[in-house]
Amino acid sequence: MGHTLLITSSPRGADSLSTRFANEIAEGIQARTGGTLTVRDLAANPPPHITAAYIQGRITAPEDRTLEQAEAVKVAQDLVDELKAADVIVLGSGMINFGLPSQLKAWFDHVTWPRVTFGYGDTGPKGLLTGKKVYLVTAAGGVFSEGAWAPFDFQTHYLLHLLGFIGLTDVEVVRVEGTVLGADAVKAAIANAETAIEALLAKAA
Repeated sequence: MGHTLLITSSPRGADSLSTRFANEIAEGIQARTGGTLTVRDLAANPPPHITAAYIQGRITAPEDRTLEQAEAVKVAQDLVDELKAADVIVLGSGMINFGLPSQLKAWFDHVTWPRVTFGYGDTGPKGLLTGKKVYLVTAAGGVFSEGAWAPFDFQTHYLLHLLGFIGLTDVEVVRVEGTVLGADAVKAAIANAETAIEALLAKAA
């Protein structure tokens, strides 16, 4: 038994391969473990971009916050509570302009919270959200895992950095890439993702 949090972020809806395969992983884990599942679709319900009210509000004592600050901090607190409650996190991201969707960046801006999801010690920053398993599905039209375009992958590596910064270091990555290179490339990308997911779910059982 356990609790899985599924986070999708692609604005492409049913056409999104990152969403498709993130759903497949989350549902597969739930079927194998009998646990519960929470779904957060950041494209359908995007978090607001952070504002001065949030930045000031999170360093202000709760009793001293303005109404605007309290509302801004509550958005972040709800997202953090959702994250803390999860044993497994499945995250889907489709590349946009070489990086992650802006709504996913806004989510990270809310949950990357000093003294809540990370702290500072004698050796530098330390993530506080430990002991959780993460499955990261990244999709891209080109091939970024290797070759000439690899230096321009500002999605997968950045996401791994953000996750690790808040303590989520046990991450399995599934890449779906090369989908703008023709019908055969799409079939190959889907087949490769299916094979990778099958292997990951076999280990999760």
